[in-house]
Amino acid sequence: MNFEHSEKTKQLIARLEAFMDAHIYPNEQAYYDWVSDPANMWKEWPGLEELKEKAKAEGLWNLFLPHEYGEFSPGLTNLEYAPLAEIMGRVPWSSQVFNCSAPDTGNMEVLARYGTPEQQERWLKPLLEGKIRSAYVMTEPQVASSDATNLELSIIRDGDEYVLNGRKWWISGAFHPRCELFIVMGKSRFDGPRHTQHSQIIVPPGTPGVTIVRHTTVFGSWNSPGGEAELRFENVRVPAANLILGEGRGFEIAQGRLGPGRIHHCMRSIGQAQRALEIMARRVENRVAFGRKLADQSSIRQDVARSFCEIEMARLLTLKAADAMDRYGNKVAKDLIAAIKIVAPQMAQTVIDRAIQAHGGMGVSGDTPLARFFTLNRYLRIADGPDAVHMSQLGKLKIQEYNNMPAR
Repeated sequence: MNFEHSEKTKQLIARLEAFMDAHIYPNEQAYYDWVSDPANMWKEWPGLEELKEKAKAEGLWNLFLPHEYGEFSPGLTNLEYAPLAEIMGRVPWSSQVFNCSAPDTGNMEVLARYGTPEQQERWLKPLLEGKIRSAYVMTEPQVASSDATNLELSIIRDGDEYVLNGRKWWISGAFHPRCELFIVMGKSRFDGPRHTQHSQIIVPPGTPGVTIVRHTTVFGSWNSPGGEAELRFENVRVPAANLILGEGRGFEIAQGRLGPGRIHHCMRSIGQAQRALEIMARRVENRVAFGRKLADQSSIRQDVARSFCEIEMARLLTLKAADAMDRYGNKVAKDLIAAIKIVAPQMAQTVIDRAIQAHGGMGVSGDTPLARFFTLNRYLRIADGPDAVHMSQLGKLKIQEYNNMPAR
């Protein structure tokens, strides 16, 4: 792996950092003040569209797509995108300014890889243009969805339509005023191999039979304007043409989607950990307790040193995983993707916790971004597969791999 960023990446880093300095950091608190106001529930921050147009005009748009997609993508590799996602992660809401935010990124990759020309024209094109938003509908309340073979929502063919019945929850983005499609995973076959029973299908949110049961908060936050919803599907009928790839191909699609999604989360987590460390360093240099600067305390210096080491290790593992995805594909790189999904959110949570502790009461307030960073990374240890599942699968994979090697 070449540790030197390409010239293209260096130029994009410089342009993105300049954009963040000019437009994102100055608006960071204004955004959170708006979305936290109950009067603005499920409404977009008014300044967002203007920033999106500025980003688009500067070529900082759809940077996440790991291949050329006409006029919509610069065609970066995963390795080239990693430092850019890290920069965006320093202000979590900023990714949407560059059309690089979840769950849309994963849904766009699904439609770009597996969608029919008609599906791409109707849904992918406006997503790539940033005109609409989307949600990925997978997790269910009545089963352990960390084992996706448990999913029970039914997707049954009936003539020229599919009929959906079941419940889903933790559906991020379902409340967003621009959300115009759900990509729903459910069961369309009830026999045969477990990994060939599920399918994925596009369902517009306003389809008869789709009901928002309730909003679920995350650590007490509404996460407006997208939110997290529990949904009920009762005899929901959609055209058969909305099926993606084919019956029984749901797991194939999910694996193609979740690999990049997981590493993108990790890239952003590293950005938050790095910013937390920088905030901590400034705090301890300018705070005096018991007659000494905090920066002169050995325990504080050790926390800073450990944090630096841990961030660098996670960053290097992320880059190695991204490079393997580019060279060999997501399937071959699955062990490294699992490894960084285990490491990065926990690392970020640990580093951010140290920064919070160095700030005292200020650290748990809204006066710094640290509390938001902490809860986000705690949530990420569950999202896209809990730590325990990734560790179990990675451990199984490595035991098999090492037992197939000659003993030395």
